[in-house]
Amino acid sequence: MAWLSLSIQTDCLHAEALADALLAEGALAASIEDADAGTADETPQFGEPGSVTRPGWERSRVVALLKPDTDSPRLVSLCAARAGLDQAPAFAEEEIAEQDWVQVTQAQFEPIRVSERLWIVPSWHDAPDPQAIVLVLDPGMAFGTGSHPTTRLCLEWLEHCIAPAVSVLDYGCGSGILAIAAARLGASDVLGVDIDPQAVVASVSNAERNGVAVRFQDSEREVKGQFDIVVANILANPLKVLAPAICGHVRRGGRLALSGILAEQSDQLVAAYAPYLPLRVADTRDGWVCLAGVKD
Repeated sequence: MAWLSLSIQTDCLHAEALADALLAEGALAASIEDADAGTADETPQFGEPGSVTRPGWERSRVVALLKPDTDSPRLVSLCAARAGLDQAPAFAEEEIAEQDWVQVTQAQFEPIRVSERLWIVPSWHDAPDPQAIVLVLDPGMAFGTGSHPTTRLCLEWLEHCIAPAVSVLDYGCGSGILAIAAARLGASDVLGVDIDPQAVVASVSNAERNGVAVRFQDSEREVKGQFDIVVANILANPLKVLAPAICGHVRRGGRLALSGILAEQSDQLVAAYAPYLPLRVADTRDGWVCLAGVKD
């Protein structure tokens, strides 16, 4: 059986309403993309709490998966009217062959080599290097599968800083990948906290899968004590707000690493943390930075 992929050109003001209308009319799936993706005009979208970001792309593309017998011109006209467009936009059709969608999705996620001795491997793959430290992690609801530059920066920093029996706090743990890596690298007391209860659930499950004893908790609960190493891979604005709290959990002589920070935001973060702990740029990748320092 073949399916029909429908691609509709629109703008950021109507894209979401158009996708909703397509779903309401029976589309099996609908997504919004940058119509200029892969060109010099591609526009990255970065948003974080406290920032003002215009949603979507000025030139957007709505892609819908439809049944093969769908009357596309009628559907586009109907949905365009429901989305508030004065006229039906341009669209294109493509026939999609039936596939094993689970297999297709899994094929998008290959093992990631972080370093000579550290790999991130989805559960459906064999470890490429059985002698390496392998973190078994599947894509899921919580952020952090190792593919994002900020996660890689933090993993590499942890690998250089972890020593046997150190204590580690992962502030904003997401999938738990940094906390789990810390435990696999030799840390003895590891705590991960996150504002999202689903992230805590995902982290607990991932720790069990990797056979490590890591504690996870909702950040609504008080985080007690100080740690040898604290890592926070969040975003610039919450990192600024949390500076006193995060630095308060770093013991004297302890190390702190921050990421989730764009290169142009690094000076702001260094200034925000200066009263508590001196930071410097430890590493950069693809426009993102990792800031690190030692508490006096």
